[in-house]
Amino acid sequence: MGNAPQASLSDDLSLLLEAARRAGEVALGYFRADPKVWYKHGNSPVSEADYAADRALKETLIGARPGYGWISEEMDASERTADSCERVFVVDPIDGTRAFLRGEDVWCVSVAVLEAGVPVAGVIDVPARGEIFVATADGPALLNGETCSVGIVGEADAMRLSLPDSIRQKLAPADRGSVDAVPAVPSLAYRLALVASGRLDGTLVRPRANDWDVAAADLILERAGGIFCDVEGEPWRYGVEASARGIMVAGPLGVAPRLRDIARHLAA
Repeated sequence: MGNAPQASLSDDLSLLLEAARRAGEVALGYFRADPKVWYKHGNSPVSEADYAADRALKETLIGARPGYGWISEEMDASERTADSCERVFVVDPIDGTRAFLRGEDVWCVSVAVLEAGVPVAGVIDVPARGEIFVATADGPALLNGETCSVGIVGEADAMRLSLPDSIRQKLAPADRGSVDAVPAVPSLAYRLALVASGRLDGTLVRPRANDWDVAAADLILERAGGIFCDVEGEPWRYGVEASARGIMVAGPLGVAPRLRDIARHLAA
């Protein structure tokens, strides 16, 4: 399986764009249309839209690259084909399912290619907003075809952070003055993309996130001049159990030390 010829990163990116567009169109067919919903472990919802978009992604991606591995939020553990493959698709057919089911437009299709455990191509398609973020490991981050980059934040400036309520409520008193908390963006991939495009100065990510939540956004943020790391400054490690993951921070390089301090205070 892992011996198939490898495509160029630009070819893989074109394929990701095609797959994300198709999955987004499928998801839009269910959006604000009362799709059927089931609940997974942890009371996490999954809808018929998630499954339909996932099928569209797999048909397009694995149909074109049968030698690549496959990791999806909606796959059964028995479907995992990543371990023997040099390149792996990591996908979330609808990141932000709760927002999707509420009729909010802040959900996305997140698709990426990992090579040797590192993202090398990624697409975040936000179909209800008409926004498409892309990057490859050898090119810039783009938003709708235009180069995007993280914001510039002065040392004394309050940081515009999108924070989950569980984190915002636990901010240490000493940190609250340096944070301009904005409403939480429920899709983690889209939230990280907003940091990459300078519309947010950063975010903190709760423990136990998954590879499919961050793979595309991790690369897009890096190519936009930002960083996604833990409190020690270490990058995300792919293939690790979610239960082993701690709090992560994302933001411009110059802001990362401030974000890591805030995260340390939360963990103390």
